[in-house]
Amino acid sequence: MSTPLTDWTPWLALVGASVGTYFCRAVGVLLSDQINQESEIFRWLSAVTYAMVAALTVRMILMPIGVLAQVPMVVRVAVCAVSVGVMMSHPQRRLVPALLTGTLLIMSYGIMV
Repeated sequence: MSTPLTDWTPWLALVGASVGTYFCRAVGVLLSDQINQESEIFRWLSAVTYAMVAALTVRMILMPIGVLAQVPMVVRVAVCAVSVGVMMSHPQRRLVPALLTGTLLIMSYGIMV
């Protein structure tokens, strides 16, 4: 038998998470004029963020889970090499073409197999 509060628990959790998230965002907006983005702490945070993205990308390539685990590692590494080549070939606008290249190559492999 469930209590009435149990039925509301997911909704209360959602409302609590939303309030907490939007409160933090509002405080960030209010304090944004007083923050120096060139300070050492923000440079460090940026470096940590890039390192985490790089580590998760390498993990996804070398130790994937789900459907990507069915693609051989040679194919995954080759697609990454081609995508990096696309990114390095055009210095100004490089991210979107590289992402499109990698996505289309992996999708093409999935269609061919």
